[in-house]
Amino acid sequence: MSEPVDVPIDDEIIRLGQFLKLANLIDSGSEAKNVIAQGLVRVNDEVELRRGRQLQVGDIVVLAGHSARVASP
Repeated sequence: MSEPVDVPIDDEIIRLGQFLKLANLIDSGSEAKNVIAQGLVRVNDEVELRRGRQLQVGDIVVLAGHSARVASP
């Protein structure tokens, strides 16, 4: 797995589906729904099945060997 890339967000929290798109880990909301439902997304080293999961600064999201860390602006 690669070192996490810092992805700044504008607010204190962001939903998982939105973050996947912002971090360019996926191309669309429907793709986010699919990869999350299939259990392919990990948040802080745990499988996450909720697209609406609220992420905070410091959380690390992993999909297909690529990782991104929620960062402050």
